[in-house]
Amino acid sequence: MTTTGAVAPPRRSALRSSRASTARSRRAAWRAWLYAAPATAVLLVLFVVPLGLAIWMSLFDWPLLGRAPELNFPENYTSIPDNELFMRAVGFTVRYTVIIAVVLLVLSLGLALLIQESKRRSSGVLRTAFFLPVVTGLTTAALLFVGLLSPSAGPIDDVLGWFGVQVDFLGDPTMAMVSTVVMMTWRFAGFYMVIMLTGLQAIPTELYEAAALDGASRWRSLRSVTIPLLRPTLALSAVLIVTGGLVAFEQFYVLTRGGPDNSTVTMVMTIFREAFSQFHLGAAAALSVVVLLGLVLLNVLQLRLVREDDGAAS
Repeated sequence: MTTTGAVAPPRRSALRSSRASTARSRRAAWRAWLYAAPATAVLLVLFVVPLGLAIWMSLFDWPLLGRAPELNFPENYTSIPDNELFMRAVGFTVRYTVIIAVVLLVLSLGLALLIQESKRRSSGVLRTAFFLPVVTGLTTAALLFVGLLSPSAGPIDDVLGWFGVQVDFLGDPTMAMVSTVVMMTWRFAGFYMVIMLTGLQAIPTELYEAAALDGASRWRSLRSVTIPLLRPTLALSAVLIVTGGLVAFEQFYVLTRGGPDNSTVTMVMTIFREAFSQFHLGAAAALSVVVLLGLVLLNVLQLRLVREDDGAAS
């Protein structure tokens, strides 16, 4: 005698399976939102809300003290070209960004190549030595260089005085730029060195061996193998450096205070002065919105150029 168990109809079984799958997907989506909630809250509080407030303030004549804000759109934006200090700051900031980008990219790549070619034991010592300045805060690093370059108490001025050389590192416009670039290079070269080193270690060694068999020199291997395969890493570093350069503030505020004669005033310093020295919060908000839009457009352009280069290379 044989018995047969009850078998659910195929349609009913498929429906139950579909409902169970939908329920699992919903639970997974809720868990994902729950995990992302803290980061989302931080993003909203520290970025989205201040950005919306800045855009709203840019539409008004908004004094820091005294009378109530008054709508004056688009005057805050149309008056930007007439702001002589800001236009000078734009030129100086762009010039500084180009210089620091070239110096940091070249030097960090050189340091990464040096560590990659060094012996294993010495590479750890070099990596630590080059990376140590990164753990120093930017303001702390600037204060350190103020002490080193001070004409009254700095040791560098005393050493140069032994050779009869007098250099006003922070009082001369050119030397103030050079001093700031040196400080920023000391502070950030190790950081970008690590990024470059990560990209270099991802390049297969077989490519270098094949290039050596073809008789390629080290310089030829660098141009034909290392640089093309390191393009995404170079692009990432360039985006970070350019963005940091265009929003430069602490290094110049601590080292030079924008002097001498406003020759080292950056765009962000102009926004700071407009808001907290001139008490024009609406005009300062308009300047910050324009700077933000410029950064977004520049980063989009950089990433698009990199993707086009990658597509052409592939």
